[in-house]
Amino acid sequence: MPDQRSVRPARQVPEDSLAASLNRLEDLQDRRELRLDLPSGENWQRCSDLLDDPARFEIWGKSLSEWLIAEYGEAPRRTAFGYIMSWYLHVPAYIGGLLFHHERRVPSLRPEELAFRLSGDRPHPEGLAVLGDDFYCLPTDPGSGLPQATVVADERALAAVLRARYIAHAARFVRAYGPISKLGRRMLWAAATDALDNSLWSAGLQGETKEAEGSGVADAAMVLESRFPPLTSASTLRVTTDSAGHREWTRRRESCCFSYLLTAESECDACPRTCPKP
Repeated sequence: MPDQRSVRPARQVPEDSLAASLNRLEDLQDRRELRLDLPSGENWQRCSDLLDDPARFEIWGKSLSEWLIAEYGEAPRRTAFGYIMSWYLHVPAYIGGLLFHHERRVPSLRPEELAFRLSGDRPHPEGLAVLGDDFYCLPTDPGSGLPQATVVADERALAAVLRARYIAHAARFVRAYGPISKLGRRMLWAAATDALDNSLWSAGLQGETKEAEGSGVADAAMVLESRFPPLTSASTLRVTTDSAGHREWTRRRESCCFSYLLTAESECDACPRTCPKP
């Protein structure tokens, strides 16, 4: 996997703004480059660019297929489009989960206000950009008086906002990507559920302690406390015990990445093909 890094945005921003939140997150995550602007070129594109012109997904699929052939000697179409399905949905899910967990803020997550850059090696979203200034927050937020802020009553209300804003973005993706990918509606919404659940867990894992991980699990349980259609399940995070008696968090996937279609690969440990619902 290519090195992943976080880059501090160059411009100064008001202390209580959404942009300031992203600056603070620089030191809390190292999975993706985070930006506040959209550079010209460099393989950056708005999410809305793809959703308004779904043929762009075919171009992405072609690039990914070339990478799969170089790595595995084959590129099943379903595998390539399964990877893109998961990668794209992690853009709004990761940004939403990161800001909710660490800042108790939710950006609009509109496709017009999110962008990403594909890696020059494996073509996955390596850089992320938040282009809008509006956000939802709690009454105690230091930026609650800003004109860009919409204040909600409490954490549960903020969790509901994250869920609603994310579902709105995912719905546009499902409509645009379904006909191109030939993946079913249920599979696409299962992948959307996985991306949100996993991103909240990952935000906690970035703290690198059991307590921090637990706080991410708690956020996932709050945002996905039950099934909220068209999402396909509540959070599937649960505690398991390994052969050495160590307890750890794990989750059962709702969607399939189709890696098993590659001759050299098999089903993932949490694949829904092999891990039936309890």
